[in-house]
Amino acid sequence: MIQASPQPGDIGLTQISGTVGRLIRFGQWLNGNGFADYQHAFLVLPGDRLIEAEPGGARIVPLDSYAGADVVYVCPPGLTDADRDRICTASSVYEGVPYSFLDYLAIATHRLKLPVPGLRRYVAATGHMICSQLVDQCYQDGGVHLFDDGRWPGYVTPLALYDQLAD
Repeated sequence: MIQASPQPGDIGLTQISGTVGRLIRFGQWLNGNGFADYQHAFLVLPGDRLIEAEPGGARIVPLDSYAGADVVYVCPPGLTDADRDRICTASSVYEGVPYSFLDYLAIATHRLKLPVPGLRRYVAATGHMICSQLVDQCYQDGGVHLFDDGRWPGYVTPLALYDQLAD
């Protein structure tokens, strides 16, 4: 469900320009998402803040860091205030978690059904995350599962979040 204005627990989806954005678009393409307009996801926190996975590690920054950017805010229908509180509280343990571009390759390897030992464990590991994995993990830790399609934990891209929640 698209939100008109961001609330704690909402997911922000936006574009990334430059080389990093092109690499993420390619990673999403490898994962069957095509060359979509959303390459970055973050979780809105109370106090006009957000948490996002970045190459230097997950960080909490002011929400106005994206002022003027084209951001769509989504959340699952029926998300309660208690759900939002649990999701946001769960996010605090992920500040500083390293980013992993390799997760895009690992997710694509799974999609292509290449037999790689330990792949599921690698994708699900919370010692490294891409932005969409961080958001999905915060939701899971808060007791809200965004996907019920049998996907592996951590097997999520920014566009998968948009496709799942933007209706």
